[in-house]
Amino acid sequence: MYTWFIIIVSVCFAALMFRFRRGDGKKLPPGPSLFSSGSYLVLFTSNFVMQGIVPVLRDLKSKYGPVVTLYFSSRPLIFIGSQDLAHEILIKNGSSVADRPGSLIKRNISTTRYGPTWRALRGNLATEILHPSRVKRYSGVRNWALQILIGRLQQQQDAAGIKVVDHFEHAVFSMLAVMCFGKKLDEHLVNEIISKVREVLFAFHPGNLSVNLLLTFPRLGKILLRSKWKKLLQIQEDQERLLLPLIISRIEATKSESRGSLTLTYVDTLVNLQLPEEEKNNRNGGKLTEVEMVSMCSEFLNGGTDTTYIALQWIMANLVKYPHIQRKLYDEIISVVGPPPPAPPPGVELESFIREEDLQNMSYLKAVVLEGLRRHSPAPFLLPHRAQEEVHLQGFTIPRRATVNFTVADMGLDPKVWEDPMEFKPERFLQVKNGVFDITGRKGIKMMPFGAGKRMCPAYTLGLLHLEYFVANLIWYFHWTPPDGHHDVDLTEKAEFTIVMMNPLQAKISSRTDKITT
Repeated sequence: MYTWFIIIVSVCFAALMFRFRRGDGKKLPPGPSLFSSGSYLVLFTSNFVMQGIVPVLRDLKSKYGPVVTLYFSSRPLIFIGSQDLAHEILIKNGSSVADRPGSLIKRNISTTRYGPTWRALRGNLATEILHPSRVKRYSGVRNWALQILIGRLQQQQDAAGIKVVDHFEHAVFSMLAVMCFGKKLDEHLVNEIISKVREVLFAFHPGNLSVNLLLTFPRLGKILLRSKWKKLLQIQEDQERLLLPLIISRIEATKSESRGSLTLTYVDTLVNLQLPEEEKNNRNGGKLTEVEMVSMCSEFLNGGTDTTYIALQWIMANLVKYPHIQRKLYDEIISVVGPPPPAPPPGVELESFIREEDLQNMSYLKAVVLEGLRRHSPAPFLLPHRAQEEVHLQGFTIPRRATVNFTVADMGLDPKVWEDPMEFKPERFLQVKNGVFDITGRKGIKMMPFGAGKRMCPAYTLGLLHLEYFVANLIWYFHWTPPDGHHDVDLTEKAEFTIVMMNPLQAKISSRTDKITT
């Protein structure tokens, strides 16, 4: 049945695109013809954001230039691989491409259409949770998560090598869960939620072929892709089963406790959020439903966890691979806070840790984190944008309602912008004007691991804080080396929803003393 549906859709798709391309005669950015192998590769791949499309786009860029048009569903899909063009369209013409294509997800910030509701959802997160004063209140939670991480690493300290990525993910997720629900979750529940949230992420990602077909042909798709549609609904219900009790528990806790005795959580803000006037006629009177709050919490947990723990692994992998960089970073750390105390036994609370205020005096640390994000972008692409109006770019026309994306990973490796782009050189970020690199791209884009413009990740400062905080403390407490019997670290990449290590980092750690080690 699925094969026949693909055939039917292919015929309809070809007819639609033939009509679209003949419609107004405007010049789209170049790309392979509708019936060429390049276009069909994009059409038939199960998830274009995965490994298959990345090398294809690189080949097409070398042939057609920095802007390439492909066809996926009933509208053109335009990829932009130039920093200057990305700045022109995201910063100078930000509103024109700030919309999103359709989504099967109930409601969240990332997929909501550009407009008053999106502003309300994003503004709530930015002012109620991400404001510096709010972030500071959660410093104790970050210390607790660090305690968990160091304790888990110490339990395996005598091993020849530790696979660290699962420990990184657990610590970061546990920290975000407290910020979301106000509750420290046990290890089993954390692992269960991580698994389900990741399943939702992959199942509903806009690059998934089934999702695109269900969005393009909703009625026909739900009939012919009945089993896939049922599976998507079941995945969503399983997530609700896990997260809804935590949301309800938090709501009940706020009723029984005085408001001043509880630290504000993300759930609290969602309960209190009043949606714009246009939403007041919905069945919940302009308030989020419980199911919508599940979707919002899932986005918060995933968005704050995935890119952070993956970036943390890449950064630590490079510090293991290049001991001279690790040594230079350690020297900077002890010049600011002094040598570390002996790491306590597992289960014993840390007496000392690097404070967040100390991070401001560690310029090389910040350079290491930025270099990690440049060399190993968290994702190959941004989430897709949708043109709300016609945009003119270098003599080409991006039509209204076209899908626009940006090859952010390749931007960080562009030899026209970065000297020796494949090398891990934190020093390049110490040489920027005024000593501060503009990660937002407002004045000019060189890389954009958090996006840019109106749809830029609102939590980018929190993400940088978490990376700096964990890297600094992990290097302060432990000396990191390759596992016994190994002399190097494999940095081979694998493109999934994010860009991960094909062979996850394994490292041997040893506690530092007040004697500086190499």
